[in-house]
Order: sequence, then structure tokens, then C-alpha cells
Amino acid sequence: MAQLLEMKDVCLTLPAQSGPVDILKGVSFSVSPGECVAIVGPSGSGKSSLISVAAGLERASSGNIELLGTNIVGKSEDELAKLRRGRVSLVFQSFHLLPTMTALDNVRVPLEIARAENVRERAETLLSEVGLADRMDHYPGQLSGGERQRVAVARAIACDPELVFADEPTGNLDGETGTGVAEKLFSCVQDHGASLVLVTHDRELAARADRTATMANGRLQA
Repeated sequence: MAQLLEMKDVCLTLPAQSGPVDILKGVSFSVSPGECVAIVGPSGSGKSSLISVAAGLERASSGNIELLGTNIVGKSEDELAKLRRGRVSLVFQSFHLLPTMTALDNVRVPLEIARAENVRERAETLLSEVGLADRMDHYPGQLSGGERQRVAVARAIACDPELVFADEPTGNLDGETGTGVAEKLFSCVQDHGASLVLVTHDRELAARADRTATMANGRLQA
């Protein structure tokens, strides 16, 4: 079975005033279709950097990365955006919703970019799936943190992506709210047949994944 993501001996070194800092140190990691993988580890261990490099948001210093069967090393920003469009989604800790758009319009945007059919109907269905049928016309500033993250989840799965990266999606939420958002994330990803790479500090949340990998000092331990 072809892997959705295949990273081999990936390194990431970033400049700093005190000298170059090694963020990722020879990381090898793969994700299969339909698989849910949790990545855990302390702050500063390189978890978020791994996602950024895997998704092509940050360029690796060395190593090889194949995303959706395509080697992304050396690809331009436009080429990477085209590859990800409609096939790879991201959910961030800080939501990243468009503040001047309603919840409905935030979910409509990726559908319109993908030139999907029945955009409004699909966006309404997705928001209903995450329990926001009565909040569609509200702006992000009118929503709670948990509601905003549920909008972000609906937006992430709008185009039926093959792979979803979620970086501490419950990190800014209290325990009960975070649990609710996590439930929606797992159920939506499963219902839409996507694979999930989840970065989290929450061991209970990680335990729900098919497997867990631990980051420590820039190295990944399966």
C-alpha cells in the first residue's frame, strides 16, 4: 500500500543569534491511508516543526519527503499549494479563521477554491456535523474557543482531504471543551475517510490514535 506521507532522514536546522539550531535530527516517519497517528513529546521537542516540514510549509535542510506520492523537496510554493489543495488540510491550535467572515463563509472558502458543487449546502452540512447548525451566521469573534475550533475542523474536512494535520488542536481549550472538539475531529476524519497526524500533549487524546510516536530532542521514537 502506497504511503500518504514518507519522510526519510529529514533534518531541519534554523539560524539563531547563538548559532544554528538543529530542530529535526534525522527523522523518518510514514503515514498510511486511513491511519491515525499521534505525535507526543515535550514543548520544544520538534513536534510542530515535523508537521510544518511534512506539509511543505517549512523546507527541510536535508532528507527526503514524499507527500501524496510526490517528492516535495525543491518544489516551489505554488507547486506545493497546488499539491495540497483539496487533498491536505491543517488544523492549528489558534484556529486561523477569517475574522470578517461568518462560520459558514469560513467553511465555504475551501469549497469555492476547489470549485465544488452545492457549496452552501455542503458547508451547512459540515457545520451541522460539528454541532454548529445554529451558529452558522456568527463571526469568529462571536464564538467561543471551542466553537471556533469546531469551525476549523469543519473547514479542514470540507474538501474530503486524504490527509489532515492537526497541531495541538485542543491546546487553547479547557478540558471539557477540548474533549468535545477532539471527539468531533476524530469522528469527522473517520467519516470522511481521511488519515490524521495529530500533535498533542494530551496522552489520553493520543491513546485514541492507531499508533503513537514520541518526539524528544528533535528525534522521533516510534
